[in-house]
Amino acid sequence: MITDFNVNFTEKEISPIYQKIKDYPWNSIPNLEGWEHGTNKRYLKELCDYWINEFDWQKHQVEINKFQNFISNVDGIDIHFIKEKGTSPNSKPLLLMHGWPGSVVEFLHIIEKLAHPEKFGGNEKDSFDVIIPSLPGFGFSGKPNKPIGPRKMAEILNKLMIENLGYKDYMAQGGDWGATIANWIGYDHSKFCKAIHINCLTMRHPNGPQSDEEKNWQIKFDKDQVMQDGYRTQQATKPQSLSYGMMDSPVGIAAWIIEKMYSWSDLKDNKLESVYSKDTLLANIMVYILTKTFDTASWIYFGRREEGGRFFPKDFKRIEIPTAAAVFPAEMSEWPPRSYVERIFNIKQWTEMPAGGHFAALEKPDLLVNDIRKFSRSF
Repeated sequence: MITDFNVNFTEKEISPIYQKIKDYPWNSIPNLEGWEHGTNKRYLKELCDYWINEFDWQKHQVEINKFQNFISNVDGIDIHFIKEKGTSPNSKPLLLMHGWPGSVVEFLHIIEKLAHPEKFGGNEKDSFDVIIPSLPGFGFSGKPNKPIGPRKMAEILNKLMIENLGYKDYMAQGGDWGATIANWIGYDHSKFCKAIHINCLTMRHPNGPQSDEEKNWQIKFDKDQVMQDGYRTQQATKPQSLSYGMMDSPVGIAAWIIEKMYSWSDLKDNKLESVYSKDTLLANIMVYILTKTFDTASWIYFGRREEGGRFFPKDFKRIEIPTAAAVFPAEMSEWPPRSYVERIFNIKQWTEMPAGGHFAALEKPDLLVNDIRKFSRSF
């Protein structure tokens, strides 16, 4: 069963959030300069001033609701998704998946480009039926009763596509956790998913690096991740302890998320707003706060650890469906050499992008959209 859904948070629900931001004890936070210790206080305070004085959530609510939103139950969890039918009667189904700390907000500005390319100077033959779910436990979707990982989410979203929506073949795309879920869809559900396009690689081959180039990449990757591992370790081991502080603090949630937007993006002159507007940043943050899903969204890290972590099973067989890799230069999770990736996937398209980082749909939307289109034409 599929039911219509509208995002509809009232002033009564929003006002207490703003009051907490106004009451935040800024004077108790040390005035550390820069970003090396975490989210910069000066910038966060500036963002919060904008939040309570100028930001308009209702505008973003309208932007989400201008597309058709639905809820459908899969394995006992209500899954929210946006669906925009493509212009062509032969549009290909495209499952577009966000990660953490993202949401469907990441994709709002590219939905029409993918579904209706002729409106942007393209060809309607390139159109997709675009399906964008909120991951289980994230945003407008329901919450599992305990942590689940990306492999289970792959099973849920494949069922959404083939059973609830009736698509018998489709293409999956994602970055961050969306890419991880796409990997598992390609591994477990290739009967239905006919191709995957990823702009991040989080999974690992069970046999590890082989060549000197691959071994050197692994050493560099591990070294680079040392200063990124704090949040990941906390969310993968004791997410409940983190939740007690965060669920009552809009400023805390904003700081936790903004740190990642800053650290993982291709910024100019180290300025966050060289890439994102305050409105975009806050709209995404508000999804976590209004839906009260900061805690359950973090559970995916715990779930992955229980599923076996980054590694595919020891009896891994290469994913043979066509795969495209969009390699953005400032990607936080640096890509391995192509030789390593080829042992995991049947790579049919490898694009080294001129700019962009981890949040590709927000940072370089046209590069991403054009790469998805190009790949779709090839099979």
